[in-house]
Amino acid sequence: MMRGAVAAERHKPAAACLVRPFDSNDASFVREIFQNSPQAGAFAPDSSEQPSGFAGPLALVSESQGDVTGFLLGREVADEAEIFNLAVAPHYRRQGHAAALVTSALEGMSSRGIQRVFLEVRESNFGAISFYEKLGFIKNGRRKGYYRHPDEAAITMEKKLTG
Repeated sequence: MMRGAVAAERHKPAAACLVRPFDSNDASFVREIFQNSPQAGAFAPDSSEQPSGFAGPLALVSESQGDVTGFLLGREVADEAEIFNLAVAPHYRRQGHAAALVTSALEGMSSRGIQRVFLEVRESNFGAISFYEKLGFIKNGRRKGYYRHPDEAAITMEKKLTG
């Protein structure tokens, strides 16, 4: 492949994707995406059904041309929420699928009165930190020894949804 073609491919427009609620038929696809996403947070790969507590926009998948391309898992408590896992299949990365998942989750949270959203990111995951900053999250702390395999600190981030 020519260099120009590679550069053009890196900057191709975002692929169209649909964001929808997770259902039990998605479990094997989500498990596969998770296994190909070493930077992703914790996930219970043996789960074959929608985990309890993951309802509506806090258990989402993205889909393109019939393929599950990514997932977002989180939870809400009172007027706060946490995103604790986001991953996109390698073939679909850098095409807007993660942004579509987060944007859809944030819109749903906002409509239900969520005021603040939190998340943790591996300290070495500069791409994810930059991604979340572009979506309006700000760094608000550091948790030493938060991640395992390898052991690493987490950067905590927050986004306010209401004034």
